[in-house]
Amino acid sequence: MVHRSRGAIAAAVLSLIGGLGLSACSSGPAETINYAVDGPVVTYNANTVAGAASGGPQAFARVLTGFNYHGPDGQIVGDHDFGSISVVGRAPLVLDYEISADAVYSDGKPITCDDMVLAWASQSGRLPGFDAANRAGYSDITSVDCAPGQKKARVTFAQDRAFVDFGQLFGATSMMPSHVVADELGIDVTTALLNNDGPSVDRIAQVWNSTWNLGSGDFDAKRFPSSGPYKIDSVGKDGSVVLVANDKWWGAKPVTGRITVWPRSADIQDRINTGRYDVVDISAGSSGTLNLPDDYVRTEAPSAGIEQLIFASQGPMAGPPARRALALCTPRDEIAKNAALPIANARLNPATEDAFGATEGADEAGQFVVANPDAARAAINGQPLTVRIGYQSPNARLAATVGSIAKACAPAGITVQDAASDTIDPLSLRDNKIDVLVASTGGAAGSGSTGSSAMDAYDLHTGNGNNLAGYSNERIDGIIASMAVISDPKELARLLGEGGSILWADVPTLPLYRQQRTLLTSKKMYAVSSNPTRWGAGWNMDRWVLAR
Repeated sequence: MVHRSRGAIAAAVLSLIGGLGLSACSSGPAETINYAVDGPVVTYNANTVAGAASGGPQAFARVLTGFNYHGPDGQIVGDHDFGSISVVGRAPLVLDYEISADAVYSDGKPITCDDMVLAWASQSGRLPGFDAANRAGYSDITSVDCAPGQKKARVTFAQDRAFVDFGQLFGATSMMPSHVVADELGIDVTTALLNNDGPSVDRIAQVWNSTWNLGSGDFDAKRFPSSGPYKIDSVGKDGSVVLVANDKWWGAKPVTGRITVWPRSADIQDRINTGRYDVVDISAGSSGTLNLPDDYVRTEAPSAGIEQLIFASQGPMAGPPARRALALCTPRDEIAKNAALPIANARLNPATEDAFGATEGADEAGQFVVANPDAARAAINGQPLTVRIGYQSPNARLAATVGSIAKACAPAGITVQDAASDTIDPLSLRDNKIDVLVASTGGAAGSGSTGSSAMDAYDLHTGNGNNLAGYSNERIDGIIASMAVISDPKELARLLGEGGSILWADVPTLPLYRQQRTLLTSKKMYAVSSNPTRWGAGWNMDRWVLAR
């Protein structure tokens, strides 16, 4: 596939809008673009459990850059403005990373391998205290050789752990500015992490988990330096985040100087009617049937995430019998039909539309298609069961989903309570505010997917942060670990078949359908394209143009 640089794309876009008559208009492109995303932007750190599931990846893909990003089809594209990667060994896998000599944060501090060490340490699962969403790939790294303050690092994987999707690591939004942690704590972060200095690691983890939260209302720009074409200018009490061009960015300047990111709201139809949003990137049906004015364009596309029921690890849904009961009376056929989509069965191969999805325990999945209240009642020996099902509201499609489940499960003696609110997120399961979360991969309101099944499957691996069901099965752990390092189709199909049978028996989650994406753009917008991963359309926002 031919990859054109962002600068070349920008030139082409500007040439296009010039040909449309803007070249004769002295005002040029609009100075501000308004961009609506699935959920609230609760933190700058899109690597925490809550951050990965939030609107943060959609907002910050071009604020916190890395060695790669996800293109319009979810594919990995090297970001050569940031740096380069060289494969120097295969057994074990050894990679040399070099950060661009010109790479600096918006506060003038250099981007160094220290940021890579923090990314690895926080997301590998090797050190306690970090509330990281996913350890896939990072857990297979044995060392990151980094001299503090330098631009080069050598990353070595375990002997038999050549992670197939290593291109996913150290990418956009994955690396946080380690110097912010160092300044806050007054310590050498890299040395403390590499030496596993227990007390210092605890302090570093606490800062990594919380210092970049955006919900407090007090935005201190010093804690939020940018490594991309945009930086945060302000955070509104209404949840909006204003991004402006980063004057320290060393690559092609962003085409538009200011982008305001908005969390999806109940009044989205009114905002579209009045032209207040220029780009809307949300899950299909979440805002009901949106009627578009003539000056908008709609694009529908599948995401790489699976809309699903995720069961809490405590409370009434803690055990397989209750989970099976709710699954047995859930009308997956009706729910999928209402979404105009096929039923999804994938848990271990969620990000990929291919024949493997059919191998995931297809025989066992058959009993969970049509609501069967008699089988559901038998699964819990006729005992009454009350279940709180939550999702991030407002969401018209998920409200209808929960309504369908409530109606179908009532004859089984199962009472379903709609526990939706605008503050529901993955942590709501952990905090016992709900018993079931309806969401996409990782508990996200949006796609939630990394674009890699090898990485997404880790949400069922013991101890993984976004294993929201608290599921633990030694054989499933082994299957997930194997899938991460093999590419042989026959062996993958065998593993998926074996794993599917186990998961349909234990039912830690119940897949419903592949989440579809709706991308709405003003007809005056150029260079916007959908993206099936959690980074969404924001993957190239620095190339967006709004004609005036």
